[in-house]
Amino acid sequence: MNTAMRLPGRIGPRALLITTALPLTGWALHAAALHRQLAASRRDPLTGLLRRDAYTARARRLLTRHGDDAALVMVDADHFKAVNDGLGHAAGDAVLQAFGARLTAWAGPRAATGRLGGDEFAVVLELAADRRTQRLEQLVRMLHTPVILEDGRTVGVAASVGAAAPAVVGTRELSSLQRAADAALYEGKHTGRAVLATAQHATVASINGRRVGRAGTAGWGRAA
Repeated sequence: MNTAMRLPGRIGPRALLITTALPLTGWALHAAALHRQLAASRRDPLTGLLRRDAYTARARRLLTRHGDDAALVMVDADHFKAVNDGLGHAAGDAVLQAFGARLTAWAGPRAATGRLGGDEFAVVLELAADRRTQRLEQLVRMLHTPVILEDGRTVGVAASVGAAAPAVVGTRELSSLQRAADAALYEGKHTGRAVLATAQHATVASINGRRVGRAGTAGWGRAA
């Protein structure tokens, strides 16, 4: 009898490795799929920008990390309803996508760039005081560049921009900075210039960090 004969049911080293690797491979594929789903759930499907919750979490981390060298920028597309009503929703979507791409290019990959809803956007990024005015002027120029649609039509676009810096406003708290930047944005609405918030802008009454009187706040309850 050949004592070297393999006993029935015995698993060799190669078979054991393959058998062990299969569940691990399956789990790796499953984990990758879950990661993609999670990443997708964090981003707005139209613009690719962060959704509100993901933006908020990242923005707070950046404010903690960069402190007084951080800035919060609020952006509203001007006359967006006229684009939707006059040229159709596809044109409106193209404008929002263009704004999303321009904000991403301007702010860079390390920023928290989010679409808060409709035609409203927010960015938190590292932006030192000596570069603030120049960079905000650059953003306004980018957002006022016409958008060319797939059918070749050109859409004139504009945006209102308000910014708030912790050292100027006197706080690093996200909702207070958003309130100040939103009030500054409203002050400069349709002027074609970015407005940097002062400490006084942070005292404007708000509802969930949005200026009282802003569209969509009427039914949100008492001011914060």
